[in-house]
Amino acid sequence: MTTQNIPSGNSRVIVVTGASSGIGKQIAITMSPTGDLALIARRKDRLDELAADLPGKATVHPADLTDPEQVAEAAAEIKERHGEIDILINCAGARPDRVLTSMEYADVVNLWDQQVLLNLTSAAYTSFAFAPFLRRNGGRIINISSIAAVTGGRRPGSTAYAAAKAGVHGLTLGLSRELAEQGITVNTVAPGFIADTEFTGAWGPEITGPLIAETPVGRAGTVHDIADAVAFLASAEASFITGANLGVNGGTR
Repeated sequence: MTTQNIPSGNSRVIVVTGASSGIGKQIAITMSPTGDLALIARRKDRLDELAADLPGKATVHPADLTDPEQVAEAAAEIKERHGEIDILINCAGARPDRVLTSMEYADVVNLWDQQVLLNLTSAAYTSFAFAPFLRRNGGRIINISSIAAVTGGRRPGSTAYAAAKAGVHGLTLGLSRELAEQGITVNTVAPGFIADTEFTGAWGPEITGPLIAETPVGRAGTVHDIADAVAFLASAEASFITGANLGVNGGTR
């Protein structure tokens, strides 16, 4: 039997992308007591503010994760500063509210390419860039997807986003097999309706009401629900879980 080499206490090195707001920010807050963080997002000012408020150590690495050169530079910089990396959490992404079938073809193509780049390709770039630096026999990659990957989204305007997030599930499965022999697990957390992000916080009751009504547990999810699921998958107790898609959605199907 192989025993995973997972550091104890707060000696882990944890990379969080999309850390400047929403789910990514809460993941960073939740994970901070368990290790040294490296925070990646485009907005340096927001990352600086977050890093200053965290209870643990954190370094800031502003980068556009849709640019493979910037991703490679951030990975090399983090490796140089922190050494071996224990956990990569891919949370960068964005969702539009534009219905593809009502748009001009050229606009559809642009939006499609943008959504795939933001929500799928960026996670692939970071996974490939950081994989050589991840701890063997104990490393983790955790991807944040969406319930839209399996439902197609419950609101018009979700098609490109849903397709990209479904691709994240495929990315997770493929990487889980490729990295298993090196003792690195790869899993996905797929949130349902999360009410307290900057994006969904702007929705009125005419939108949120039906979404909550469709949720069997009778409430919206929170960023804490997602961060807690990530913390579990990053723990020693999850060492036999890989290639999984953990739906954190209150029972919504």
